[in-house]
Amino acid sequence: MGITDSPRLTITPTDLHVVVRVGDETVADSHRPVVLEERGNPTRYYLPREDVRTDLLRPTERHTTCPLKGQASYWSLDVAGTVHDNVVWSYETPIPEAEAITGLLCFYNDRVELRVEGHNTL
Repeated sequence: MGITDSPRLTITPTDLHVVVRVGDETVADSHRPVVLEERGNPTRYYLPREDVRTDLLRPTERHTTCPLKGQASYWSLDVAGTVHDNVVWSYETPIPEAEAITGLLCFYNDRVELRVEGHNTL
């Protein structure tokens, strides 16, 4: 059972090794992701900021609202002079049921190379 475990949303800290690459650049490398599973959506890996190359992030004006998590803020990635728009997001002040992802960063799985290794759940 995760920190949050409801019929529609499960949030679980893990010790999986998650590596995110864009082109030849590693933009994130973490052994402490928080896995979020939401019915109808792909599994998402929320990473601590310390494990992400935040020097490559550029804040954007984009914001979205999810009834299960709250309001998300977005960043673009600037890698080797190429900007990848709105590819990273975070819930800075999520609703209480999703507070386990507060401030963590997440990447669109289909817009980066996201590799997950290991299988142990804490």
